[in-house]
Amino acid sequence: MKTSTNNFHLRFSHNKKHIMIIIITGASHTGKTILAQRMLEKYNYPYLSIDHLKMGLIRSGNTTLTPNDDEALTAYLWPIVREIIKTAIENHQNLIVEGCYIPSNWRKDFNEPYLSTIRFICLALSDAHIDAHIDDIKRYSSVIEKRLFDTDSTPASIKEDNHNYIHSFQQSGEEVTLIDGDYEEGIEKVIREMIRNL
Repeated sequence: MKTSTNNFHLRFSHNKKHIMIIIITGASHTGKTILAQRMLEKYNYPYLSIDHLKMGLIRSGNTTLTPNDDEALTAYLWPIVREIIKTAIENHQNLIVEGCYIPSNWRKDFNEPYLSTIRFICLALSDAHIDAHIDDIKRYSSVIEKRLFDTDSTPASIKEDNHNYIHSFQQSGEEVTLIDGDYEEGIEKVIREMIRNL
């Protein structure tokens, strides 16, 4: 069903179905994919991996960008992901969107009532968690997606990546979920808070 954005506000206000878009972002190795998988199992919502979209566009030759072009990939992918989210909302469809390529100022691209349907989660790991669990981070980096742990990833580089996410998203006024202790407890806490906010 194709929906005109001009009629969206009127149609949305009369819709009885509760629409939920869940955006999950964060630094590499924070467990975004695991959380998205848990959300999928919990809510039975469709799930969009931005990494899959990225690799599809790269491998099909639709862009000359490479997986290492993080900043350029965000600028390239976000307009596509943004419009997918809007289309899902306009068509009264739930959706989980997960990946690194979400700009910290993402909210500026949505008006109400779009924003009222979106729940945002930004995951980050504390320095103490990284120091205590670096072996687990390496071991579980491919639990959901079959990938090798980045050979150039070190505790220092992982910390820097997490610091950048924490700083940029907090500067934009976003809440960052900092995992400081047990990872499973942290993820379950995120899910419980999501249920309370439904």
